[in-house]
Order: sequence, then C-alpha cells, then structure tokens
Amino acid sequence: MNNRPIGVYDSGFGGLSVWRELHRALPCESLIYLGDGKNCPYGSLPKQRITELAEAAVRDLVERGCKMVVVACNTATAAAISHLRATFDIPIVGLEPAVKPACAMTRSKVVGVIATERSLKGEKFLSTVERYGQGVEVIKAVGEGFVESVENNEEDTPATEQIVRRVVEPIIERGADVIVLGCTHYPFLRDVIARVVGERDVAIIDSGAAVEKRVESLLDEYGLRASQDNVARIEFITYADNKYGQRLRDKALESL
Repeated sequence: MNNRPIGVYDSGFGGLSVWRELHRALPCESLIYLGDGKNCPYGSLPKQRITELAEAAVRDLVERGCKMVVVACNTATAAAISHLRATFDIPIVGLEPAVKPACAMTRSKVVGVIATERSLKGEKFLSTVERYGQGVEVIKAVGEGFVESVENNEEDTPATEQIVRRVVEPIIERGADVIVLGCTHYPFLRDVIARVVGERDVAIIDSGAAVEKRVESLLDEYGLRASQDNVARIEFITYADNKYGQRLRDKALESL
C-alpha cells in the first residue's frame, strides 16, 4: 500500500478529461493535477521546448511526493515520454491517440484522427498507424483552435461550433465512421462534435478510459495502490496566475 499521490500533468485544462476518469475509478487515490497554463498550447512548439517544459513539470510533481505521473497531454507524450522515463525513477504513463481500437472497429475502412500538429508527427503515432492501419485510410487533421476554445471556456459558442465543423465535416465527407480525439482537450468538445456529426453513424472515441486502466495495472504491478481507508486529497496547481488556477479548479468540478 502507498498513500502518496498520483500526479497528472497537462499543458492546461485538457488533462482534466483523464483526471476525471482517474477520480471516478480510483476514489481512494490522492491526485495532484498540474495544468501548466502559462505555456499552453503546446501543439506547435518545438520538440526540445516541449521536452524542457515536460521535464520541469514532472520534476515538480516528483518533488511533491508523487508515486506515479500521468502525462495527460498527447503532445508532451509524443515529444518527451522516452526522455521522461529515462530521467525519473517512477512509473510514467503517457497518452497516444486511440488509433488501434479505431482501426479495429471501422466498417468503412476510413478513420479520422484529430490531434495537435506535434502529436500527428510523433514517432509513436506514425508507427501505430503503420502497424494497425493496414487497409485503413487514416485521415489526419489538426484541431485548429480546439485547445483555445476549451482553455477559454467557449465550448458551447457558435464560433466554436464553426471551428469544429471546419475540421470534422471534411473527415466525414471522406467516409470516416470513426473519429479519434487525439488530444485530451478535445473530449470537452465531444458534444459539439456530436452535433456536427448529427444523425450520421460515426463513433467518437478517445484514450481516457484506456489510460485509467493502464494506471490501475501499474498500481498493482508496483504495489502502489492506496489503502482502502485512505482519505484522498485533491490538489490543483498551475504555472499561470491565480485566476487561471481558479478556472482550472472550477472546470475540474464541472467535469465530474
């Protein structure tokens, strides 16, 4: 048993979609969520800069006593996960777009993956497409403006729906029957994407539940589960200002 917290790190609000899965499934586990905020979005930053930001954030969480860190940011995972695992002596969980299940479930043999520019160029993503996308057309699209809409709490505005429609409609028109949300910010736009999809038979999937299962597996593998009587502690930190920090906490509570 180990009652130390699990750290969850993202460029901003997006990783709350993963934090939510962990909070629901593991009520005895303390969680420290670090939403950078100051440097968000990461999507078009150079790989070296993202690696520097990710290392500093994970180091912060380790120094706060975290027994495991979930890099709940697809972009940071793509850029830095190997470096982080080589640098820190704790389990570190990364994210990758749900390409494998999408390619397995498609009937039309066309899958859309919406992610950040950096994620779509990542070696892990490209190798996964090559391995599991045989016979499947994988349409890659950058969610231009998606992260900013979530960060600004503008998910339900007409402007955001137009932003989403510009990205999603061409994917559907090309025959995709599965759309992968390849950034942890994007599940906050699931309702908007569903409105754009409408009555068309298109599945929308993300990696949140799979990441939670991976965390459980590692907790058991390393004997790190908290005791059943542990009173879980929830903490939110950011490198942005206090106003951002309050918005981060509010969004976390709204997501439950």
